Amino acid sequence: MNIQWFPGHMTKALRMMEENVKIVDAVGYVLDARAPLSCFNPSFQSLIGNKPCVFILNKCDLADDGKIAIWRNYFRAQNQPFASVTATMSAEAGKIASLFEQATQNLKDKLRSKGVFKPIRFMIIGVPNCGKSTLINCLSGKKALITGDKPGVTKGKQWVRLSSGLELLDTPGTLWPKFDNETVASRLCFIGSVKDDVVDVCEVANSLLEQLCQLYPELLERRYKTQCRDKKVNELFDEIAVRRGFLLKGGEIDRERCAKAILDDFRKGKIGKITFDLPPEIIQ
Repeated sequence: MNIQWFPGHMTKALRMMEENVKIVDAVGYVLDARAPLSCFNPSFQSLIGNKPCVFILNKCDLADDGKIAIWRNYFRAQNQPFASVTATMSAEAGKIASLFEQATQNLKDKLRSKGVFKPIRFMIIGVPNCGKSTLINCLSGKKALITGDKPGVTKGKQWVRLSSGLELLDTPGTLWPKFDNETVASRLCFIGSVKDDVVDVCEVANSLLEQLCQLYPELLERRYKTQCRDKKVNELFDEIAVRRGFLLKGGEIDRERCAKAILDDFRKGKIGKITFDLPPEIIQ
């Protein structure tokens, strides 16, 4: 599956982030808990530099609890500030805010020792649709930013100041110019980081079924009441379409409708709690 999607606004977004990273003190890096490794953007490596970075594994209500625990241990072993959250839940705000405060405490102490009192600024970064704006809204306790369950909602930079004095810079979700790894590309499609209208949704849905058959066959079989381990992916797709009544006149399968339904089931957690990626040194 050959997927490339790097619209012009992402180039502008990267340039804007490169300019504004000079005026922030730290970075909040949001990853989708269903595909954390796939959400690491190579373009962000030089952007972060030596600034303190807090990783936030978001959408944990949709992710595999066991694999989240593995990621938690991975970040701890790296001595890397990390939180696993569901940013749509207001109760998570305290956990995230506390982590941000801890990650920049040394910097605040250093500034105060020099008699400098200024708000600490975080730049919030991540791929499209990972929940950056939702995270900021959670921290602010109000709908300070527009959000949406699709990529491209945030078009430019937006500053939000919290009651604690912390200032957060929301940035547009940004991918990278070329996907060298088809598995990464497909998983970004699954979680909605790539717009559905720029890909073949039937191909994406088939890839999703194939990977779920390998990693979570029992969840797939429970959702669609069928066996998947002894079927080819196209046979499984057709069976799901027939069972769900996704048919055109004459009994022909409505493939696009079925594909969109399968992707929607995954994205809404109807298939189950799923995480595709493990940390780099762990082989699946």
